[in-house]
Amino acid sequence: MPDLDHTFAALSDPTRRAILSRLARGEATVMQLAEPFAMTQPAISRHLKVLEGAGLIVRRAEGTRRPCRLAPEGIAAIDQWLGLLREALTRNYDRLDALLAQGLPEKPGLPEKTEETP
Repeated sequence: MPDLDHTFAALSDPTRRAILSRLARGEATVMQLAEPFAMTQPAISRHLKVLEGAGLIVRRAEGTRRPCRLAPEGIAAIDQWLGLLREALTRNYDRLDALLAQGLPEKPGLPEKTEETP
């Protein structure tokens, strides 16, 4: 499993998130990835190095080209971690639903008001 600290640090930059969004549509070269940005090819290459180090993309050599694509393992690690959080939230909401179905007193810790209580 990739280091989630590095993964989320890589995702903290909007340019890197935009690069990942572009790669979600398919493989691309550094020059193709650089097109929509007002930055140099070396600057994009530095962003790609961070994404690669975080395990979010992979590059392969194809002659003089180095196409990039998403790394399924890196994306799966994020999804797995988020899945744990989703499960915890679901359990919390299920417990809350059960408590609400039982009916709660007006103020937690105090007895419910009855007609006899002022």
